[in-house]
Amino acid sequence: MENLCNVLHGMRPLLLMIMGQMILAGMNIVFKLATSDGMNFSVLIFYRSLFASVFMIPLAFFIERGKRAKLTKMVLFQGFLCGLLGGSIGQNMYLQSLVYTSATFVSAMFNLIPAMTFIVAIILRLERLGWHSAAGKAKVFGTIISISGAMLLSLYKGPEIHMGSTNINLLSSPKHKGESKPLIGAFLAIVGCTCYALLLIVQAKAAKQYPCPYSFTALLNVMAAVQCFVVAVVVERDWNQWKLGWNIRLVAAAYTGIFCSGVLFTILAWVVRMKGPVYASIFNPLMLVMVAITGYLFLGEKLVLGTILGSVVIVCGLYVVLWGKDKEIKKVSQLVPDEEEIDIKSSSRKGSSHGGSSKREGKEEEEEQEENKRDSQVGSEILGGIYIYH
Repeated sequence: MENLCNVLHGMRPLLLMIMGQMILAGMNIVFKLATSDGMNFSVLIFYRSLFASVFMIPLAFFIERGKRAKLTKMVLFQGFLCGLLGGSIGQNMYLQSLVYTSATFVSAMFNLIPAMTFIVAIILRLERLGWHSAAGKAKVFGTIISISGAMLLSLYKGPEIHMGSTNINLLSSPKHKGESKPLIGAFLAIVGCTCYALLLIVQAKAAKQYPCPYSFTALLNVMAAVQCFVVAVVVERDWNQWKLGWNIRLVAAAYTGIFCSGVLFTILAWVVRMKGPVYASIFNPLMLVMVAITGYLFLGEKLVLGTILGSVVIVCGLYVVLWGKDKEIKKVSQLVPDEEEIDIKSSSRKGSSHGGSSKREGKEEEEEQEENKRDSQVGSEILGGIYIYH
């Protein structure tokens, strides 16, 4: 019994990441159902950000109480940019792409985020190409492979794949049936990926000045809620569209806000502290598989050969990019030791003469510093969204 408990304890990161991908898969499904019900995109994103804010503000208050950094004007501006990129623009692009295509298509396209982050970072000269290193070549080739998969997914359909049927179609009588426009949907998805790539970069900068991931995520959601409210008031004057009621609209807003922007963030933050960002990233294609199966069985989505091949190519490119990033992170951590770690080691050596208790204290301090370092690293990730990468 004790061995079983130890095994389950060691499997916690794995089980939590699987749970996280199930939450994200559910996000794609409820978003598709809500938009098919005719819910305005801006209103939906506003309610999602509102629910997320209500969930995250108390969480940030209690978890980061006493260790919260000073909130400067620059941090507020960065929070505004993150709300704009990740909420107002990014999610609108995501939802419009979802209307024009399918949940499976959009899930596959958004696996391009690591590749787009690499491209944007190169353009902005925030990262070197590193062509002469194995890590640099991997990121370049992975990016090319991912983009090739996106083109295959957009341009090639192929024969339909039949895997049986449940005779259940939750979209059998949608109030707002979007016309299928895969090319426009792909373009909007790429724009959305670019917004999320910029979001990652801004968050990485913000994490250095404000290493409080829970508080910054709460700030991001508040900014997104304010922005989306202003946009929604302009584009949707019919107040009946703002009513949630006991229907799919309330489910979509509450589920995506509380679970995707709240519970999922907590899961990802914990896993990143334990295993690092690359470990969390490798589970993202699992969401694609879940969405493809769920969409086929319950949303009446057609599964064609082009979708399968394109998705596989994109995922292969994703893993190549992540392999290169992981190799780069390990190399940097080996060549450039953290200054805080050096201080801890030197202080533990000085205290070695005071007996075993001082050694244990030094070790505990070192573990605490490493956890704090991981905590600040979480702030550079995309939180409550699709990826943990940068």
